[in-house]
Amino acid sequence: MLLTAFDVAMRTLFFVCTAIFASSLSLTSQRCTENVVLVTLDGLRWQDVFGGADNRMLNKEDGGVRDILATRKRFTRGDKITNRELLMPFLWQVIAKQGQIFGDPSSNAKATLNNKHKFSYPGYSELICGVVDDTITSNNKFPNRNINVLEYLNNLDPYRGKVATFASWDVHEYILNKARSSIACEVAWQPVTVARNPDRLEELQQLVEQLPRYWDNDVCFDALTFARAKEYLMVKKPRVLYVALGETDEWAHARRYDLYLQMAQRNDKMIQDLWEWLQNDSQYKDKTTLLLTVDHGRGRTPRNWTDHGQNVEGAEEIWMAVLGPDTKPLGIRQDVHARSAMIASTIAALLGEDFHTKVPLAAPTLPGVNQ
Repeated sequence: MLLTAFDVAMRTLFFVCTAIFASSLSLTSQRCTENVVLVTLDGLRWQDVFGGADNRMLNKEDGGVRDILATRKRFTRGDKITNRELLMPFLWQVIAKQGQIFGDPSSNAKATLNNKHKFSYPGYSELICGVVDDTITSNNKFPNRNINVLEYLNNLDPYRGKVATFASWDVHEYILNKARSSIACEVAWQPVTVARNPDRLEELQQLVEQLPRYWDNDVCFDALTFARAKEYLMVKKPRVLYVALGETDEWAHARRYDLYLQMAQRNDKMIQDLWEWLQNDSQYKDKTTLLLTVDHGRGRTPRNWTDHGQNVEGAEEIWMAVLGPDTKPLGIRQDVHARSAMIASTIAALLGEDFHTKVPLAAPTLPGVNQ
């Protein structure tokens, strides 16, 4: 069929308009995230996150609660929705409304580990490396052979020297293989190296030296971890920051449900403080995505809520949350199965990078987060 000059002109106009439209769509859907902050809360159960304080443990026998009336007054005032907002107000009043939360079974959704061990080293390795390594069978201090997403990013020019980790538990420097990865990494009671001024540095270092070693030298208080992480953030302005908090797990193992709840609430306040600072700094405002998750779950019953591990049913069940400029405000995600191993590739993808170029077997990204 022969085309007339008019037909050719109209087809040309159509293709030009299509190209312009496609270009405009591309511009409006451009990635906004330039920085990522990951915060983990060791062993904080999804049951408490989605349901608030569990009445079955608000006693001395199963929860080790010292002041039952005061704990009930602080954490229980109504139904589960009210109670979860009492426990973690920032998570539910801000992240749940402006971002996404995964792992609520009542929404026909779940978030799980894939490793069979269900304790900390393999759990953290899975979430930060994107793969399951069943040869990791202990929490012993040995260098992780797996490449993690922080190391991958630190080896790319835009992020080189701009990736940092702060952790309450000292094993994190082995999980992240600090010696190989060269990531800035301060853990537990190590000396503070960065602060806004000499007086602040001395103040923080005095805390390191004077605070009691409640868990020996393995774990420090989360307040110290958070303080040094925020100082580093303010001074060094990293593009990728990982803060690994640990007290929720310690108080759970001690069967102190009251202190476990208190620490979850304080961790929520720390995260709020962090987010509000980020949104008041020009480098980070509207250009930063925040991810929250845990390394493992815990038992489901009043007798085994303190425990986790291969033989603890339910310890593979976790939760996660995302808040940022490229994440649609979908709230509690429904009909979706999220896996801990998806965190690694999601962090890279949010920054426009592909973790699979380095670790082809890494899990895919979290569904619907980077859109």
